[in-house]
Amino acid sequence: MEAVINVVLPVFAIVGTGYLTGRFKVLGNEASPALSGFVFYISLPVLLFIAMTRVSPDIIFDLAFIGTYAASLIIGLGLTMGILRILYPGRRLAESALGGMSAIYGNTGYMGIPLVMIAFGPEAAVPAVIATVVNAALIFGVVCSLVEADLSIGGGPAGIAKDVLVGLAKNPLFVAPVLGIIVSVSEIPVPASLTAFCDILGAAAGPCALFSLGLFLVGKKLNKDAGEVALIAVIKLFILPAICWIMITWVFDLSPMWGPLRSS
Repeated sequence: MEAVINVVLPVFAIVGTGYLTGRFKVLGNEASPALSGFVFYISLPVLLFIAMTRVSPDIIFDLAFIGTYAASLIIGLGLTMGILRILYPGRRLAESALGGMSAIYGNTGYMGIPLVMIAFGPEAAVPAVIATVVNAALIFGVVCSLVEADLSIGGGPAGIAKDVLVGLAKNPLFVAPVLGIIVSVSEIPVPASLTAFCDILGAAAGPCALFSLGLFLVGKKLNKDAGEVALIAVIKLFILPAICWIMITWVFDLSPMWGPLRSS
């Protein structure tokens, strides 16, 4: 109970504050896209970049952690797509793929990083950042490939690969940590002034991301396609974590910080 009060409650209180602010139009109609843009294009990428520059390559390329997370996502995606294809046989592959992405895509950037840093400290940001990179590269790549292959809009395998790579290159939540990894691997020294700049600007990412989530929820219909949404929510909240637990317990060997379920 203490963990819920001290960690989870403040996080969702910030989201709730953002929602109420948007609901009563305290900041005007342009607040949500402006703040979300600041987080997505500036503050969060800066945080992801500087976090990766401070980590040694052997920690960054923790194959057990990456394997656990990636395998869980792929299994969850395949399972969700299979269920949706059975329940909704008339749907196209692209629709099932997007439904599968909804079930496995974790908001590691806007929600995950602030939450784990509050709960476990700054060192916990590293696995959350790597999870963000895997999210962008794996989920975006696989799902976009399935969608474009189904809709035949990619111009064949080469066209699909090109579109996926271009999409990743335009995603700051993928590019920024990758640049940080390159700096870490290359052992390029980061000037103290740049570090200070990134620390100050990156510190705004957590609260601003949570606040913008609340703003984004204003006016959204929560009861549309309730049955399918409920199914996806069950997979995301119960089945996917169970798959991760199996991966951690029986398949991969993770350190306590990177796989706390195994150490308990």
